[in-house]
Amino acid sequence: MDHEALRRKKNLLWLEQINFYALLAAAFFIALSPTAAVVSLLAGVALWLVRWRMDPEVRFRRLPPDVPLLLFALLGAASIAVSPDRFFSFYNYINLVGVYLLTYLLTGQLVREEEQLRRVVEALTLAAVLVVAYGFYQFIFGIDISDMKWVDGNAFPELRKRVFSTWENPNILAGYLDEAIALAFAFFLDARDRTTRLLLGGGILALAACLAMTYARGACLAVAAVLALYGVFRDWRVLLGCLAVGGAALLLDPLLAERLASAFTTADTSAEMRLALWESTLDMIFDHPLLGIGWGAYWMVYPAYDFYINDPAVMIVHAHNVYLNYAAEIGVPGALAWCAAFFGVMVSSLRRGLTGASSFLTSFRLGLGLALATVALGGLTDDVIFNIPTSMLLWMTFALAAPLPEETADEKG
Repeated sequence: MDHEALRRKKNLLWLEQINFYALLAAAFFIALSPTAAVVSLLAGVALWLVRWRMDPEVRFRRLPPDVPLLLFALLGAASIAVSPDRFFSFYNYINLVGVYLLTYLLTGQLVREEEQLRRVVEALTLAAVLVVAYGFYQFIFGIDISDMKWVDGNAFPELRKRVFSTWENPNILAGYLDEAIALAFAFFLDARDRTTRLLLGGGILALAACLAMTYARGACLAVAAVLALYGVFRDWRVLLGCLAVGGAALLLDPLLAERLASAFTTADTSAEMRLALWESTLDMIFDHPLLGIGWGAYWMVYPAYDFYINDPAVMIVHAHNVYLNYAAEIGVPGALAWCAAFFGVMVSSLRRGLTGASSFLTSFRLGLGLALATVALGGLTDDVIFNIPTSMLLWMTFALAAPLPEETADEKG
């Protein structure tokens, strides 16, 4: 190899490393700073395009969820044509779906080896540690939520603290913590040495405590249901552990018990309002089944279907249900495309995680499948992927769940 060819190879290797660092930065900042995450993402995509142009060995990698996700994106774009404000829908679509697709693209193209997957998981873990630490800080030093719209003050006058850490509100933080608990739980199950089990066990307890501090009913019940079901079908000790931790939390914090109990009644306006929103959203879907009301147009169309709030000053931006919200905004076919991708990844991850031999990949896939199950349940009572960071994280997991190239080769062989 001549000097020029050697220098070119070194430059390409250096560019590859920098490209991967950009992905790690995006993964790290998703939960901490959306702006930094998007800047890192754009830098990573630009570097990948340069590599794709310069290096003939850089090949495009196809992933299992490609088709349903592309169909979802196309139907979402088509819904812009029926929006009451096409400019807003177009602008919102480009900013949101553009980021989601680029996240999926960059992650799927760069993470091709187990060691790379480990590095991404490490970046996500470090960010989760900081999120939980800041959540504890908020709870210890206090944050008055009496003037915020996260809870009915009349139904829960004693509820003065709901942490949200680096996220927009407690419900979004709670959805994120559900996923983190599920992933940590899967690695805890497979941990062999005492130190690792203690660290992971302590981490799960810290995550669960931070989750309790959010007082998010849907998220608490979702992760409890997922882990309890795992205990019922796989290991009764897990079920006993869930009962012990959950029982201790309720005994230590009666207000949490009151909040969770209210999820099964219409005792507070947030629960009653959700039922009204869902009824209005179903009317939207029946009236606009094919292309919906337009991407991101829920807040514009809802007043025409509002029979509950009747206050023009109150803006309702989503349906508090992932499935109904997508069906309303982009139509039933678009919602089904998203569900095909989401549940396809979830089922595949669970299957590979439950049947695979003990390994990092098996634990990761089990954790990812359980994490997506919490999103699926949480999505019934809230739009847990409404904002950019939560959806970036979701689309990143879509790509991380894909089999690595060497695995695919082994399966064919």
